[in-house]
Amino acid sequence: MIKVNSKDFQWEEKLTVSRLLQKKNYTYPKIIVKVNGKLVHKEEYDEKVIKDGDDVQVIHLLAGG
Repeated sequence: MIKVNSKDFQWEEKLTVSRLLQKKNYTYPKIIVKVNGKLVHKEEYDEKVIKDGDDVQVIHLLAGG
């Protein structure tokens, strides 16, 4: 089990950031992803594997004026 934005989510082997975003239907154009408090850069989403017990934060950036 992992935490995604403080809620339990079923972990699976070889779960990458990209796959997690697909499973959660996060399609926002501007997001920040942190795993255990560490920023994951967009170019790393396909390679960064989320481990069982990890705490993931997905933050949707908003623009406004």
